[in-house]
Amino acid sequence: MPLALLALAIGAFGIGTTEFVIMGLLPEVAADFQVSIPTAGFLVTGYALGVVLGAPLMTALGTRVTRKRMLVLLMGLFVLGNVVSAVAPVFGVMLVGRVIASLAHGAFFGIGTVVAADLVAPQKRAGAIAMMFTGLTVANLVGVPLGTYIGQSVGWRTTFFVVAAIGVVGLLGVARLVPEQPRNEGVRLRDELAAFRNVQVLLAMGMTVLGFGGVFAAITYITPMMTEIAGYSTSSVTWLLVLLGLGMVGGNLIGGKFADRRLMPLLYVSLGALAVVLALFTLTAHNKIAAVVTIVLIGGLGFATVPPLQKRVLDQAAGAPTLASAANIGAFNLGNALSAWLGGIVIAAGLGYTAPNWVGAALAASALALAVVSGALERRTVTPSRLVARHSPEPALTPASRN
Repeated sequence: MPLALLALAIGAFGIGTTEFVIMGLLPEVAADFQVSIPTAGFLVTGYALGVVLGAPLMTALGTRVTRKRMLVLLMGLFVLGNVVSAVAPVFGVMLVGRVIASLAHGAFFGIGTVVAADLVAPQKRAGAIAMMFTGLTVANLVGVPLGTYIGQSVGWRTTFFVVAAIGVVGLLGVARLVPEQPRNEGVRLRDELAAFRNVQVLLAMGMTVLGFGGVFAAITYITPMMTEIAGYSTSSVTWLLVLLGLGMVGGNLIGGKFADRRLMPLLYVSLGALAVVLALFTLTAHNKIAAVVTIVLIGGLGFATVPPLQKRVLDQAAGAPTLASAANIGAFNLGNALSAWLGGIVIAAGLGYTAPNWVGAALAASALALAVVSGALERRTVTPSRLVARHSPEPALTPASRN
């Protein structure tokens, strides 16, 4: 794998850390700005909405420059957003900083996916994508727990300064290691938009929203589930999140390895198993050991879908993949927001802290249904062309051809 993938992974690590670390620092931020916890929660919601809107917007704006230059500009925007958050004098300014940082998120992963895939041979594209996304999974394993510890020990502003410093390292790495790729003069914004008329692109994005939504329906409420149902202490949540991160790292690497070989079968297996495991979590959450095993499996199966889904979008939008790839990153965050909202509804309805697992299982099963439809449509398209080729008459041999 090219060294340039390391630079992309470092950028992904910083972005993943800043996205999720705020969840562990909400009490400190709320106390500092003298706002309620629900009000501080807008820092999470605002970031997610910024990713959904910023992914296509920033990618569209970047069609006039080379991909490398756009990646450098996006990392600069990310650094700026985190510095604004770190020095914010009032809550509103910090919210603005979060939104600024979020605008870089979707476009960086979308453009970075295309760049990573172009750095390697076609049969290694999913592995390269997984290598970049390893930065995101390691962020959940190391960055988020460490950032939470720093924020609680030294101050939450220090955490955002550290994340900004990581962004600077990622920016310099991209500038130094990622090769310059000339802008494709033949592809315009309307060509990028045309990819969304491909039903397979839309089906892949639907799988992203529903499949990843299934994961976040459960892990959004993992703290009350583990403390109130499984019986763990609040201090145990940090290492439980580390185990979840281990599952994510393993699943991402496995997904990248097998997506280059059997992409659709991998999606069938991972989405089907994810639906089953989420449904079982309503039972295993009542046992400490079983709950831990289930958490690791959810992280692994959930992130095993990331490389194949990103590669699926790239393959189906091959002529102009950048905008579709970035929009699929927005789809991940849309799934996060949707599942968290649905999970909150079932808890508020009095169905208990394990009820979001049923929501997650239903979402994952729906993603599996879309995968089956996508595979069936693909086979229907490929089979007739093969039949035509098989039954085409052999060209008559001429005397010249016989010789």
